[in-house]
Amino acid sequence: MGEFTTTIGHRLDQAYKNLQEARSVGDDYLADTFAAEIEDLRRLATDNGVSL
Repeated sequence: MGEFTTTIGHRLDQAYKNLQEARSVGDDYLADTFAAEIEDLRRLATDNGVSL
């Protein structure tokens, strides 16, 4: 499960960066989209026993 864990971690890192950027430019819709992606990735990790 190493590659899966790495991929989840990378996607979360990128989503957090994108969320921060969206918030800094005031794009609420895009920020909500990235927040939802983060929630989905965290749920996926938890469902598969990946600790964050």
